[in-house]
Amino acid sequence: MKVLKQLSITAAALLLLTSTTPVEKIKKATTYKVDTSKSEFIWRAKKVTGEHYGTIDLQSGSFTLDGMKLTGGSFIADLNTVKVLDITDKDMNGKLTGHLKSDDFFGVEKHSTARFVVTKAAPKSGGTVEVTGDLTIKGITKPVTFPMTVSSSGGKAMVKGTIIVDRSKYDMKFRSKSFFDTATLGDKMIYDDFEIEVDLVAMK
Repeated sequence: MKVLKQLSITAAALLLLTSTTPVEKIKKATTYKVDTSKSEFIWRAKKVTGEHYGTIDLQSGSFTLDGMKLTGGSFIADLNTVKVLDITDKDMNGKLTGHLKSDDFFGVEKHSTARFVVTKAAPKSGGTVEVTGDLTIKGITKPVTFPMTVSSSGGKAMVKGTIIVDRSKYDMKFRSKSFFDTATLGDKMIYDDFEIEVDLVAMK
């Protein structure tokens, strides 16, 4: 009888605990699909005597957020869409655009896209995330690390950051100090590093 009474008390205690202790909701990571019409890449390259800049269209992309934590993602740029924005003369603009698409630079005839795949994302202060991933250009894949900011609101997420790319690692040799003597290049030298500003807007 005492045993039955003890079992009843234990059962009642367990019932009380389970009824008053809140059950934690299991949060699942959310995948966002990038809206290519609202996203863009802005490239900027410098030379001794100045700089050029323009845009590249996004072909596709997605990224995953666990709350506000970036846990994965990838995007593909369509290199056939590379544009030059700082040159207004039509002939000069076309000449540089064609040169960027040639084997001296992106080589779009053989390699029409560039791809970035997130391999690691480490949260930093101020809402910044240090993102590391594999960047593939001209069939060559190298790791890059850069800071990103991530925000979301009403089923929409925004990711922004700037990638510094060393073109000499991707077989872009034209007027590069990594392949030619700087004294010979003189003021015609083009710096190896160029920027790709990433501005992505995505929806659930």
